[in-house]
Amino acid sequence: MLRKIILFFCLFLTALSFAQVGGETTYQFLNLVSSPRQAALGGKVFTNVDYDVTQALFNPATINAEMDNQLAINYTSYLGGIGYGTASYAYTIDRHTQTFHAGVTYINYGSFDGYDEAGNSTGSFTGNETALSFGYATQIGYSDFYFGGNIKLITSKLEQYSSFGAATDLGLIYVNDYLDFNAALVVRNFGTQITTYAGLKEHLPFEVAFGMSQRLENVPIRWHVTLENLQQWPISRPNPARNTSDLSGNQSNEKVGFLGQVIRHTIVGAEIFPEGGFNIRLGYNFRRGEELRILDQRNFSGLSAGISIKMNKMRFSYTHAKYTSAANSNFFGLQIDLQ
Repeated sequence: MLRKIILFFCLFLTALSFAQVGGETTYQFLNLVSSPRQAALGGKVFTNVDYDVTQALFNPATINAEMDNQLAINYTSYLGGIGYGTASYAYTIDRHTQTFHAGVTYINYGSFDGYDEAGNSTGSFTGNETALSFGYATQIGYSDFYFGGNIKLITSKLEQYSSFGAATDLGLIYVNDYLDFNAALVVRNFGTQITTYAGLKEHLPFEVAFGMSQRLENVPIRWHVTLENLQQWPISRPNPARNTSDLSGNQSNEKVGFLGQVIRHTIVGAEIFPEGGFNIRLGYNFRRGEELRILDQRNFSGLSAGISIKMNKMRFSYTHAKYTSAANSNFFGLQIDLQ
């Protein structure tokens, strides 16, 4: 059975791994950070198999019995006054295999002033998008591998235009309890628009990602390494603001070498006291740091840090993520044990 699953993943990725860059896909909100924990560890983590019920929004293979009757609500004060949030809940019917997960991601872009081509005011308008997901995971035989899937229904309304779509996430995770080591392969946002905004069908933000994490044996730290957007190479594009000129006035584009491309796929993070009632989380997103950095100025783009505090049956999480000198984001989360 395990060989069949792995073969399926290989054929699936071979058939579907096509390059996509920012601005060329719709429903980009599906890639937004789902929780303060995710944000603190760099923005994408796929290997946490524990109480964190929000983790299943990014990797359904992590759905497990520890999530039973856990409700998580997260809110983010995002860039440009945009607000978005997520909510997740899991319920275990059978302690061995039957844990089901449901989640929602919602974003509100705020209010905008509308004008026609002549500059006449047409009033204000809003924009919002929502994704509703349902997930399930199962152990593959008696192995250390678990396979899971999410089905997502997506709605979007931007001014007078609306769209509806559907997508799926597929996850495979290896859990080694002896080494306390996890590794995961995830295919996210494979789907299609069912109805379009104005007759033009657009791609969804399809992604292939791989992650690893391990708790150190004698130190209360769990490290995380994520390789994102593996379906796309190269991932970097030259930044026109970083063009250089020689003495003759000839301009040269920014060059990104092989190592620079690899780094831009990489996210690293660490949790201190990962299993305690109080823990500290740190992360660095190399792609964000490179794309948003300012030449000759240290602005710490890509860095993120957060904390988590458990009080009885509630766990509060907070993260501050650095984007640019002018804009940062704060993430707030509350998980409640309803048992």
